[in-house]
Amino acid sequence: MTELHWLSLAEVCRRIKSGELTSTAVTQHTLNRIRATEDRYRAFVTVMADDALASAARLDRARANGEPLGALHGVPIALKDLLWTRGVKTTCGTRVLANWVPDEDATVVTRLKDAGAVIVGKVKLTEGAFSDHHPDVDPPRNVWDSSVWPGVSSSGSGVAVAAGLAYGAIGTDTGGSIRFPSASNGIVGIKPTYGRVSRHGAFPLADSLDHIGPMARSVEDAARMLGVLAGYDSRDATSMSLAVPNYGAAIGESVRGMRIGIDRTYCERGIAADVVAGLREALAALTDLGAEVVEVEMPAYAALVQGWGITCGVETALAHAPHFPKRRSDYGTALAGLIDGGLGARATAYAALERARERFRADLEALLHRVDVIAAPAMVVAPPRMREMASRLASGVADFITFTAPFNYSGHPTITLPAAFNAAGLPIAFQLIGRLLGEPTLIRAGYAYEHARGPLRLPAT
Repeated sequence: MTELHWLSLAEVCRRIKSGELTSTAVTQHTLNRIRATEDRYRAFVTVMADDALASAARLDRARANGEPLGALHGVPIALKDLLWTRGVKTTCGTRVLANWVPDEDATVVTRLKDAGAVIVGKVKLTEGAFSDHHPDVDPPRNVWDSSVWPGVSSSGSGVAVAAGLAYGAIGTDTGGSIRFPSASNGIVGIKPTYGRVSRHGAFPLADSLDHIGPMARSVEDAARMLGVLAGYDSRDATSMSLAVPNYGAAIGESVRGMRIGIDRTYCERGIAADVVAGLREALAALTDLGAEVVEVEMPAYAALVQGWGITCGVETALAHAPHFPKRRSDYGTALAGLIDGGLGARATAYAALERARERFRADLEALLHRVDVIAAPAMVVAPPRMREMASRLASGVADFITFTAPFNYSGHPTITLPAAFNAAGLPIAFQLIGRLLGEPTLIRAGYAYEHARGPLRLPAT
């Protein structure tokens, strides 16, 4: 019998709604598991036990009274700790905001609560959502091997979901921060179209690159969460005033005739052999389901990969202007270096990247009207050891964001999917990139692949 914490979000929600389970029982089980495994996984900044149990009891009463029940009714969810939470500290992984308590919830937090989610706590992230945890922070541990990189910046979100400490979590992604921890921990992550999910109440890393999206253990669960998160918000000037489709309707639809683009040079040259093998196996599975793999050539992306630090640095400097440089000593080396680079960047370099962004977005969208989705690795290697990743970061992040940063610039949606395990027992992932607002197609393809692949083994508990 499957243990309660390994059930899917969708299954737990169905059982709570039917009365087979109560939200109180599920929430208490989740809190007990967090408490029992904290020394092992170290995912949480703040566990909101009292609030969570009070919410669960209220939701159980609502069901007993016959009230309408939301899409996430009674299900425990974790929040990345840069999302505002009224009355609960929001540290953003930093020392400068270590004791900051917002007086309102972020829009996505409000939407989760309105849909019946139980917020069990706030999970860790790298400092300011950049590349490294602040020296004060004990980083989360990868669920497959504690010596392995857990992914950044949504490290706590990835670990919490993969370890069965929440049925879903919210991540943010500026250059790969949903995709890296999803890939490293063997879970599903959706980076939606830019503007599809409101960023109001999320402390920014770089406003023009930041995306908010769901992280879960299955495509169905991620789709259900996205349906709750998406939608117009007048408090976010970049929010799209468009109707939100029923993302769940794409679940189970055939991929026969779907055209999947692949640029072999982009996806295979200089990429680890096990990552390439995982992608090839995933494409073979989709082909067996009736999809067609089409050779394509990616639009020019190198300038965006190489220049991402300029765009991100300039916009991060703006976000941290109230605190930096006057509180420089409170910053870790990586984030301080990014801000220094942004403050010293030339305006013409930033403007040139904006031109490159416009060209890439238009050319990629045109390509995506010749194919339905594009396949690519999620990372250039399998999850590396922490020591190896520290060395990579010290020499710059450009090569590692080859498959992520271009789509932050363009705003195109992606879904990250676990494919297999390598010889070292670590997860291998790939991603599909869709047209602007093409999340239903990504969900359709992702679910079809996931169903054909079958269940993956669970982490040791």
